Amino acid sequence: MPEEGIALRDKAEFMSSEEVIEIAKKFVSLGVKKIRLTGGEPLIKKDAKNLLLNLGKLPVELAITTNAVLVDKFIDIFKEAGIQSVNVSLDSLEEKSFNKISRRNYFNRIKSNIDLLIKHNFKVKVNVVIIRNLNEHEIPAFIKWSAKQPIDVRFIEFMPFDGNQWNWDKKVSYKEIITIAETTFGKSEIIRIKDKKNDTARNYKLNNGLGSFGVISSVTNPFCDTCNRIRLTADGKLKNCLFSQSETDLLTALRNKQPIEPLIKNAIFDKKKERGGTIDFKNNFEKHVKNRSMVSIGG
Repeated sequence: MPEEGIALRDKAEFMSSEEVIEIAKKFVSLGVKKIRLTGGEPLIKKDAKNLLLNLGKLPVELAITTNAVLVDKFIDIFKEAGIQSVNVSLDSLEEKSFNKISRRNYFNRIKSNIDLLIKHNFKVKVNVVIIRNLNEHEIPAFIKWSAKQPIDVRFIEFMPFDGNQWNWDKKVSYKEIITIAETTFGKSEIIRIKDKKNDTARNYKLNNGLGSFGVISSVTNPFCDTCNRIRLTADGKLKNCLFSQSETDLLTALRNKQPIEPLIKNAIFDKKKERGGTIDFKNNFEKHVKNRSMVSIGG
């Protein structure tokens, strides 16, 4: 969240739950097999319960990414909706550092809710955005955690979005993260795991570890050649890549009773070879990027 916050918008600009479900059905009819709710924070939506339960009726794998603050209130709903996989955003294992990054004081509640998810046999992934001089020193601690608990830690390279003060020097690369792991634990203790067909992370585990860790290297070593992700933003815009600086407005078309399938297909066919068509991250890239802030993308 940018320090100054973000401008509030009229709720009419955003998809209603009924519109989310209607558009989701269109995607499913075109072959989508997995839907993930993310944010922002999806569980603060007023009718999050009904949205989850109705999406759970579709013939897809349903998952969610959350800050986990409200997870304890949704455990039974997750089960009823058929959710088996929960991603939790947690950028620090140090309470003071976490509170500084998130500008909230929910660290202990989040850790408790992660334990609750594990207890109820959910597949838990922990997303950690690594930023130089902020939390890269915690990489070994996160890896140790992944060895002691059945969680999958995902280190994510810092990506450029409006308001997050990105620059090239703040990123910690895939290579650096793996070097830190090998230096700390020894190369022989780190096992490379075979990635699934469309994984965004390159995955590893410690020898005899209960969980795993991986790196999502969107900036320095992108996975674009195997990426099959698309994102429908909270305000009904289709992004065919998180780096994409253009969006396709599905919500306006839907409200105007226009078919949205051609718009979806055109956006998919326009998916660029790499990073939304933006190749060069140097030469003052951050001054020219036109991409909304991550917290305003939702989806």
